[in-house]
Amino acid sequence: MKKFAITIKSINKPGVLRDITEMMANCGINISYTHLFVEKDYSGSIYLELEDVNNIDELIGAIKKSPSVLEVKVHRSLDEIYGKRIIIIGGGAQVAHVAMGAISEADRHNIRGERISIDTIPLVGEMELAEAISAVGRLPRVGALVLAGSLMGGKITEEVEKIKKQHSVVIISLSMPGSVTKMADMVVTDPIQAGVMAVMAIADTAIFDIKKVGKKKF
Repeated sequence: MKKFAITIKSINKPGVLRDITEMMANCGINISYTHLFVEKDYSGSIYLELEDVNNIDELIGAIKKSPSVLEVKVHRSLDEIYGKRIIIIGGGAQVAHVAMGAISEADRHNIRGERISIDTIPLVGEMELAEAISAVGRLPRVGALVLAGSLMGGKITEEVEKIKKQHSVVIISLSMPGSVTKMADMVVTDPIQAGVMAVMAIADTAIFDIKKVGKKKF
């Protein structure tokens, strides 16, 4: 059954989300992803990705009957628009060069119909990096994580290990001192090449299987 994505603009008050999700549960609709925020005019914006929807027009009509709902729009899902995500975390210079390779390679695949987006954050400090890596597990659509730094270990390695156990995310590390390289699926010396290989590892339009390569250093 087709997945639908909708945005509901509503009065910003307690109980609105509860009423909407309760109605969907009663209809047997599964909510696979949601995101909420307050708009400039202080109205609430509720983004939902839905599964098991028998009739989207009937659903929209039912939602609009709620006195708290101001507007409902139907969209393509974020997976269809932005696709898989590559997250690059580490030092500014290394992150910039990994992003250069990843963006250039993603452009090549996206032209052919793929959808891959690149997210970056330059950070320093063991705790800051560990916290950012832990948060990767709470982000949707992440296909690969690139660790772009000059020294990573300790708490950072512990968080990478948790990500590998709990999520299906490809881990690529730059060659650097520290224990984090032992947890990576692949260690790459050149940062631009690391970005390129991260895209190739998750792209459906690439003839590359990181599992066949095995844990190697390049």
